[in-house]
Amino acid sequence: MTSAWPESAPPLLAHVAGRLRAAGCVFAEEEAALLIEAAEDRGHLDRLVALRAAGEPLEHLVGWAEFAGLRVAVGPGVFVPRRRSELLVRLAAAALANDGGAPPAVVVDLCCGSAALGAGLAAALGARGWAPGGLELHAADLDPAAAPYARRNLAPWGGQVHTGDLFAALPGALRGRVDVIIGNAPYVPTAAIALMPPEARDHEPRASLDGGADGLALHRRIAAEAGGWLAPGGTLVIEVGRTQAAAALRILAEAGLVARAEEDEDLGGTAVVAVSG
Repeated sequence: MTSAWPESAPPLLAHVAGRLRAAGCVFAEEEAALLIEAAEDRGHLDRLVALRAAGEPLEHLVGWAEFAGLRVAVGPGVFVPRRRSELLVRLAAAALANDGGAPPAVVVDLCCGSAALGAGLAAALGARGWAPGGLELHAADLDPAAAPYARRNLAPWGGQVHTGDLFAALPGALRGRVDVIIGNAPYVPTAAIALMPPEARDHEPRASLDGGADGLALHRRIAAEAGGWLAPGGTLVIEVGRTQAAAALRILAEAGLVARAEEDEDLGGTAVVAVSG
């Protein structure tokens, strides 16, 4: 919290929480505390509260999202990482631990957005004792608006951010060298976007949500090309909806990858893990 109103903090917190609760915010007290912390002064706070009450994502207003133990930088027009995607970080870290290859491991965060997955994975590997030079980290996204946030989030690990369409964004020198591709490609069926909460539907890039007619259009493209970029025995970890897992496994098998589905009920996350030959 800033020092602009220390003596009135409890009344201010109650006031802001009341405004947010009236607007339908379920976690009004927690959100109020975060908005007060982010505000530069009372006028700024009032603007933040008004925007939140109008449906602006909290993360866009405070400038970060909590993910995998990190504060990941995000902002207006950038996809907000979901906690369920922490499953992908765990699966990718396990794949690298079992790889046995010589460092540095090469990782690509595909459809990276803010590069929350790449940052979360790098932090998880560091917590496991990986040396600073043990990871060569790349991230790619089609949306140039996401790139500044991705660069900021990957800076502590020296990650490189590329802008372009899927694998076309990556340096050609990575072909056949990538140990892990981790990705949260959009998987919401086009017709279902209208049913999403307004926070996502109205404030996040449609390209980060829309997965085509069945939600797996990008997954087909990724599956078709992943084998050429993965090192022998390399792993692709990609998020899907729970009901899409079987179809995603068929897509990966048709691309020559050996795949399995993984689910975390606590997180509400589902992923498919595929290994190259």
